[in-house]
Amino acid sequence: MSGPLRIGLGILLVLVGALWTLQGLGVVGGSVMSGVTLWAIIGPVVVLAGLALALSARRRGGGTTP
Repeated sequence: MSGPLRIGLGILLVLVGALWTLQGLGVVGGSVMSGVTLWAIIGPVVVLAGLALALSARRRGGGTTP
């Protein structure tokens, strides 16, 4: 997987994880996920995974392997 793709996927995971966290905490309503504690736990895990993915791609020089 190329560097820019990994960074983009990492950013997407961070955004989705943040949304899931807010839904789990009941801040964002209108979903069956709203107010469900499980999503308040899964969300930060997804955020951390996204950050790890994006930062690992950045540290490797953006995936500029020959």
